[in-house]
Amino acid sequence: MERQFRINWTLLVEEAKQRRIELKLTQQQLALLADVSTPTISRFENGKKDIQLSSIFHILKVLGMTDQRTLHFPNPDPIYLPDRMVVRFWGQDGDKKIQFEISSEALDDHFNGQSKDKLKIFKAHQARIEHEARRKYLANSTTSNESILIKTSDL
Repeated sequence: MERQFRINWTLLVEEAKQRRIELKLTQQQLALLADVSTPTISRFENGKKDIQLSSIFHILKVLGMTDQRTLHFPNPDPIYLPDRMVVRFWGQDGDKKIQFEISSEALDDHFNGQSKDKLKIFKAHQARIEHEARRKYLANSTTSNESILIKTSDL
């Protein structure tokens, strides 16, 4: 399972600068709202990389460029649906309840689930499955019915 996370710094900075301009904020106003110095805003908009990550996060948050969703699995309540060959479970983002499913094929291929109780396999590997569910949720990878299906190719 290979994970790659890359940031295109030039595009990020340019998008942030354009957002500031669209919001009709001066660098000074943005600095005040983000609780950073005006020179920090200037260095950021000039593509300098010697800025604290916390300062960058504050700037991006003010500009509406951060994802504030938080997905938890307080009561996943997994059930196996043999007709669909999936384990269905639930996540929570604030007041929103989100339906997830993981295919039997994914459980078989990645968690040695052949001829075994799918719920036991799910529970034994729940942390990794929830990690993938979170990744797909934050990437907006929903199906037509707004649920999220984890397939063998996702793991």
